[in-house]
Amino acid sequence: MDLQTTIYVVVGLSFALYIGIAIWARAGSTSEFYAAGGQVGPVMNGMATAADWMSAASFISMAGLIANMGYGGGLFLMGWTGGYVLLAMLLAPYLRKFGKFTVPQFIGDRFYSKSASTLAVICLLTASTTYIIGQMTGVGVAFSRFLNVSSDTGIYIGQAIVFLYAVFGGMKGITYTQVAQYIVLIFAYTIPAIFISLQLTGNFLPQLGLGGTFSGTDMSLLAKLDSVVTDLGFGKYTTTTAGSTLNMFVYTLSLMIGTAGLPHVIMRFFTVPSVKDARSSAGWALIFIAILYTTAPAVAAMAKLNLHATVNTAVKAGGDLYAPEASLKYEERPDWMKRWEKTGLLKFEDKNGDGRIQYYNDKTKNDAAKAKMDAAGWKGNELTVNPDIMVMANPEIALLPNWVIALVAAGGLAAALSTAAGLLMAISSAVSHDLVKGVFMPNISEKGELMAGKIAMAVAIVISGWLGLNPPGFAAGTVALAFGIAASSLFPAIMMGIFSKKMNKEGAMAGMLAGLAVTLFYVFAHKGIFFIKGTDFVDMIGGPNSFFGITPEAFGAVGALVNFIVAFIVDKMTKEPPEHIQHMVEAVRIPRGSKLVDGAH
Repeated sequence: MDLQTTIYVVVGLSFALYIGIAIWARAGSTSEFYAAGGQVGPVMNGMATAADWMSAASFISMAGLIANMGYGGGLFLMGWTGGYVLLAMLLAPYLRKFGKFTVPQFIGDRFYSKSASTLAVICLLTASTTYIIGQMTGVGVAFSRFLNVSSDTGIYIGQAIVFLYAVFGGMKGITYTQVAQYIVLIFAYTIPAIFISLQLTGNFLPQLGLGGTFSGTDMSLLAKLDSVVTDLGFGKYTTTTAGSTLNMFVYTLSLMIGTAGLPHVIMRFFTVPSVKDARSSAGWALIFIAILYTTAPAVAAMAKLNLHATVNTAVKAGGDLYAPEASLKYEERPDWMKRWEKTGLLKFEDKNGDGRIQYYNDKTKNDAAKAKMDAAGWKGNELTVNPDIMVMANPEIALLPNWVIALVAAGGLAAALSTAAGLLMAISSAVSHDLVKGVFMPNISEKGELMAGKIAMAVAIVISGWLGLNPPGFAAGTVALAFGIAASSLFPAIMMGIFSKKMNKEGAMAGMLAGLAVTLFYVFAHKGIFFIKGTDFVDMIGGPNSFFGITPEAFGAVGALVNFIVAFIVDKMTKEPPEHIQHMVEAVRIPRGSKLVDGAH
């Protein structure tokens, strides 16, 4: 079969699998709709959690970001993995013991206030809606490349698939579908990496190939990559950092606590029978996540080296990288470049009119590289590569078999759809369980609540699709913004709710409002929606609209600090929580009596 037919078959079979599972596992009660009946085993829940957590950002974007940023891209590995460990150790078991369906329900009961629950719903909806824009956009990109449809059509198809297994199946259908999606995405990620590692280093395991010797030379793979990128004027791959040391630290911390505060991931721990199973499933999820996360650095380095080798023959053959004949003729570009050019994520501009593709850093501070560029008469870098294509295009660049390329297409779609479903579940449960039942209609029947949940899910799918089709102007970094919102609003409230029995409702609500407000203010100021006045002060703290050089994507950690400070100040100025609330907090933290919890009370 040709490539396109193979892609249609593999992706079609994966979609049929998801829909079939949804029909088999459709939810018949609110317990099944919100928490899969609380009867999912730890291994299966660990697999579903891994799929829920490893979104399009992990599958499609992370290796591309590392490939683009080099060493500095490691902050995504550290932040997201560290955040999951934080969630597994400090939050998940205690929330499971508390025995509620949702994060806002925990906050509402812990802080004995419907207002606190409603505020948590607002924070949850803000973070989840922002996050889902990136997932739907990723679905559109993947469809437009692999199914030869427009990105808009791709989003419509993605909406329909998610609707079929999320609305009817609820958390039960989503859980078992995510198990299947994890299997698809992990094979899709690791099989091409194994092929390419064997090609470039002779090592079967990509993790070993990253530190192995580049085939045909006595240089290590990373040393070869460093040599190539520095000779072409780029920063050294193994040492380049993401801005200042302070920014890298705060960025990593923001991703960590943002991950721990993401409601759609926390909800996964409500689906297991007991606290012991919650801890066990957290460990299994970390193992399943580690398979992809330890492979990603190898995928990034190998994809970057393969890309340079494609457009510059001297990378593998040796010789002068700046020699005109070393650059690929545009008319002789491989088919994969033609296919990705159609998406707009790969662009060529022949600035010097020689018909060849010069791919180098024309903003380099490398004097030797500048001299070679000037001698060759070049007029600027001619190839623009969106980092998001690195994983998806990697098998095509390496000329792997068609079935491997098709598998990657299915994996990318599985990653985006699995997280989109988890986010939609969090949104649906917040609206139906925490707002409709918790605030507006406390006496609603179980059947009515189940219908409200399905309607909320359907509406959320429509809204998320619309946002994917018409992303707001500030949504360039939507995924990072979602982590910042979760970090600055939900994470501190959950932590204080578990570990500070003296924290009262006034402190928690003031902290959430302050953390969310300062984070959104900082992000919007950077996006030009409004500006900080007083240029002397702004310049003093790190440049226009900047706080000590901290980027908006990293500001969630600062927002969380503001949250904690405001919460404790307000707490000291107001009365303590009731005695029964303090006893409840102690009971949640202490292991005694932590057997089965059914989530129904």
